[in-house]
Amino acid sequence: MAGRLALVTGGNGGIGTAVCRELAAQGYRVVATCIDARAEDAAGWQARLREEGYSVGYIECDVTDITACERAAAELEREHGPVEVLVNLAGITRDKFFHKMGAEDWESVLDVNLRGVFNVTRQFVAGMRERRFGRIVNISSVNGQSGQLGQTNYSAAKAGMHGFTMALAKEGASKGVTVNTVSPGYVDTSMTAEMPDETLERIVSQVPVGRLARPEEIARVIAFLVADESAYITGANIPVNGGLFCSF
Repeated sequence: MAGRLALVTGGNGGIGTAVCRELAAQGYRVVATCIDARAEDAAGWQARLREEGYSVGYIECDVTDITACERAAAELEREHGPVEVLVNLAGITRDKFFHKMGAEDWESVLDVNLRGVFNVTRQFVAGMRERRFGRIVNISSVNGQSGQLGQTNYSAAKAGMHGFTMALAKEGASKGVTVNTVSPGYVDTSMTAEMPDETLERIVSQVPVGRLARPEEIARVIAFLVADESAYITGANIPVNGGLFCSF
């Protein structure tokens, strides 16, 4: 329904920006989180979207800090009303082979990618249940399904995210709250653009579709899942990976 408030964590990144555009275009009132608005030039990002015709807000929130999440949730409620759509997209990587991985590398990735999902979702799920409507989409990864060299931390966090999805989906189903996962493959963003050419070519060569995903292709799936009409889809994991990993 047009006018619902949607919160997109990490919404000023490559995929996040596409999600904000898509949801705003469909009439949602969209707010993205960032950690440090000045350092990330959130105002400039917002202005560029406005020039494109999209009205998107932003709010500072470190998803690893539950107190910050509580504070941000209260501010959102006060200024915009209840969050009815939540897209948990904030994430980081700290890639190393496991035998070289330090505790900080492990903990930082689990903190952002998995603990952050708890910290943010916990602020809104009770209200969704009370209103008998909610849409939660957790952005995992193909590597949470297939594993990846140098990503035991990331793969573990992303696999854990879908376990969270399945359990919470069962809890919310009778209250009109759906919870789903989207697992992208490799996406054409600034992160992949920084990869060495030979690494990127090797990855693309393994993708049956023969290219990277466009951020807009991920955003379209998310928009489908959060629609009012998608009320019977919950606990699902939707892969968007060009055939890189297939399962049922």
